[in-house]
Amino acid sequence: MTRIRFEGVSFRYDADRPALHDVDVTFEPGATAVVGANGAGKSTLLRLCVGLLKPTAGRVRVDDLDTRDATVATLARRVGLVFQDPADQLFRPRLRDDVAFGPSNLGLDDPDGAALAALERVGLAAVADVHPYELGLAERKLATIAGVLAMDVGALALDEPTMGQDAGGGRRLAELVGELAAEGRTVVVVSHDMGFVARTCTRVVVLAAGRVRADGTPAEVFARDDVLAAAGLAPPPVTLLGRRLGLPHTVVTLDELVAAVRARQRW
Repeated sequence: MTRIRFEGVSFRYDADRPALHDVDVTFEPGATAVVGANGAGKSTLLRLCVGLLKPTAGRVRVDDLDTRDATVATLARRVGLVFQDPADQLFRPRLRDDVAFGPSNLGLDDPDGAALAALERVGLAAVADVHPYELGLAERKLATIAGVLAMDVGALALDEPTMGQDAGGGRRLAELVGELAAEGRTVVVVSHDMGFVARTCTRVVVLAAGRVRADGTPAEVFARDDVLAAAGLAPPPVTLLGRRLGLPHTVVTLDELVAAVRARQRW
């Protein structure tokens, strides 16, 4: 099990571009969403998780490793980052070779077998020999996730995984995040899709202007209108509908809404 701990972390790109301020948060096994408006520091946080950025102040620890001292290659054996733009990761002429690059680079046994297993898991085994850029955006996003899965890391950092996904792709992603969390992996999901967050994550961390403004279950966080407004966010549509129906507690998923309405009908 991989844990990622931020201890008083601040980060500046330069004197005029502060990104994170005194962040204390620990990502444990399970699925945690990091939400906030553009510029809140979400992607910066993910890059700090994998050592692509080093804290300006404080420290980030991945298990027993301090990212200030560990190389990106060393950290890649523990945490895999899926970038928001697939173009930042896909570069080989065959999809299977692209997905095999990570495990091959880490010296893992049978990187091609790992790649095919990862492609099967995300539903892309049938296009393993296709050039990545013959695929649509949704499939390319899934391919980048397969590239991280193939490295068999204990933690995954996903930057806007639902970008470009249709309803079916969103459901598959939700299932996959749930499976990874159930396996004891640490999954950190940056997303603007509050419905996806509500369905897949058991914890939500709200960032606004580089600071942690809330940290709790989806129901706890989505009940905080003041915090969400300050972060430029709104609750999921299901939560808003539940309020309009006068439900006595915060609902965050469709199943919860249906169960609450049925329970009220029995009153």
